[in-house]
Amino acid sequence: MRFGVLGPLVVWGADGRPVTVPVLKTRSLLAALLAHEGRAVSADRLIDSLWDAGELPGNPSAALQTRVWQLRKVFERVEAGGRELLQLRDDGYVLRAVPESVDMGRFGALVARARVADAPGTRADLLSDALALWRGAAFSGFEDAAFARPLIARLEETLLAALEARAEARIALGEHLDVAEELHELVVLHPLRERLRALQMRALFAGGRVSDALAGYQELRTRLANELGLDPGPEITTLHQALLEQAPALTAVPPAAAPSRRPITNLPAPLTGLIGRQSAVAEVKSLLATARQLTLTGSGGVGKTRLALETAAQLVAAG
Repeated sequence: MRFGVLGPLVVWGADGRPVTVPVLKTRSLLAALLAHEGRAVSADRLIDSLWDAGELPGNPSAALQTRVWQLRKVFERVEAGGRELLQLRDDGYVLRAVPESVDMGRFGALVARARVADAPGTRADLLSDALALWRGAAFSGFEDAAFARPLIARLEETLLAALEARAEARIALGEHLDVAEELHELVVLHPLRERLRALQMRALFAGGRVSDALAGYQELRTRLANELGLDPGPEITTLHQALLEQAPALTAVPPAAAPSRRPITNLPAPLTGLIGRQSAVAEVKSLLATARQLTLTGSGGVGKTRLALETAAQLVAAG
C-alpha cells in the first residue's frame, strides 16, 4: 500500500491502482495523519483538524472513532492486515506507514541521495526521479488546513531547491540552452530568488546568450532595489563580474563520468535508498552467513520485502 500527497490525496494498492477513500472527513483524517509523518496525533488535535468550532458534531470523540473505523476498513480492503497501520497509542493515533510508502518520503530520500552523489549525471537522474513524483500542488484540497500549511511550505521550498539542483547538474552536463528555457518560467514565478536567477544567467552565458545573461542580473538588481530596497547578494554579484570578464570556467563542461553499472541480476532497482534500517540489514546479512535460507516475519506494511531486496542487493554488490 502506498500513499500520495504530492498532488491530490491518493492511496494505491499493491497493483498500483488508486483506492477510493470515502467521505471527505475520512480523507481529511488520512491527510492529517500523513502530515504528521509517523508521529502520534492526539484525538483532540485530530478533532480540531476535521471540524471547525461551529460544525462540531454532538459527540466529537464518537465521530472521530467512526472516521478511524472507516479508514481502517479501507486499509484492510486494500491489504490483509492493513488495518493495523492505523493504531491508537497512549499519546494518540499514529499511521505506521514506512517513509518509502509515502511519495513525499520517497521524494526526500531521492533528493538526499542526489545531494551526496558525485557525478552530475547521477544527480540529474535522481532529481528527475524525485520531481516526477509530483502530480500537482502538495496536499491539494487541504491547502487551508492548519495541519498542512507548514508542511506544504516546507515541501514547496524543497521542490524549488530540487529544481535548482537539477538545473545546476544539467548545466555541468552541457545542457545550457535547454536549462535556460526551463528556468524561464520559474524565474517569472520567483523573480527575486537569487540562486534561480544565477543558474539562469550561467546557462544563458554558457549557451552563448551573453547579453540575456547580463540583462537578467540588471533586472534582478532593479527589482530588489524597487521592491525590497536591497542590493544583490555577494554570490550573484561575483557571478555577474565573472560574466563581464568572460571567465572560461563558466563555459567549461567537465568530462562525462563513466556510468556506474549495477550487477546483472533479477532484483528490481529500488526507487529510493533504504532509510533507518541499516542495523536490520546488517543483522540479516549476519544471519545469512550461517544459514542458506532466512524467513522475515512481521505485520503487513512494515517493509519486509524492501528489507529483503536491500539485503540481497548488498550481498550481490559485495560479490
